[in-house]
Amino acid sequence: MDTRDVQVFVAAALAGSLSEAARRLNLTPMAASRRLAALEAGLERRLMHRTTRSLSLTPEGESFLPFARAILESEGEGLARLRAEERGAAGLLRVSVPVAFGLKIVAPFIPDLMRDNPELRISLDMTDELPDLVSEGIDLAIRVARLRDSGLIARKLADNPRYLLAAPSYLATRPAPRRLEELTTHDTLSMQGVTHWFFQTDTGERAIRIDSRFRATSIEACHAACLAGAGMTILSDWNVRDDLETGRLVRIDLADGVPELLAIWAIYPTRQMLLPKVRVFIDAVTRALPVTAET
Repeated sequence: MDTRDVQVFVAAALAGSLSEAARRLNLTPMAASRRLAALEAGLERRLMHRTTRSLSLTPEGESFLPFARAILESEGEGLARLRAEERGAAGLLRVSVPVAFGLKIVAPFIPDLMRDNPELRISLDMTDELPDLVSEGIDLAIRVARLRDSGLIARKLADNPRYLLAAPSYLATRPAPRRLEELTTHDTLSMQGVTHWFFQTDTGERAIRIDSRFRATSIEACHAACLAGAGMTILSDWNVRDDLETGRLVRIDLADGVPELLAIWAIYPTRQMLLPKVRVFIDAVTRALPVTAET
């Protein structure tokens, strides 16, 4: 299968016109038509219905289109890998990050990353749930978690210190807790489905049951509610550095435990060698992390 024939098919499908595909690929309409015909002959399937005025995909063409795009992207990635030293990362990078991490850490470095790698394109999926990397075609996921065992490949990027926090307005209504058992007398702000907070103590891990009056599906909502004085929550160092420095939030240190230490992970779908586009993104994430969060 000639990838130049595949390129004509994909361009025509996206443009909705074979003549427009020919123009975009700097081909004559006749040359584009011949390449499409050659592809169909090789596959022994008709991929497009075409007349002088319209073009549409056949059911076979609809089925083949995602694979055709993957073929072209794989070819592009292979060339990008060979040219990485000269041209930097290239191609489409599909990456998934938690919402708060994406807003606080990732979004600010995107302009520099794209300026330094002009052939790199980024599709950023911000969600607090880990997607199916394989079925959704995601190249890389960044997660802050205690990583569960899975078939995915994970690389630890940094430790992720977290703090128990409250706003001065909340602490003005009641004294800060000093020990773990006192947490049950306070208003807590937690993620949906979370019933316990975990702490490291001198004798090991200890789980404290919390009965939060406020729960949310995003840590950003807990963060905002905490800033407004609704109660106490646990947040990552990178997420609250500015709040602590300005006094918008106060760190609460307990005498008998500290919040469970999590880690920041880069997660890949396969063990194949990392493409340049994945490497440069991971490097950018690592540089963007606050100094105290580095390993």
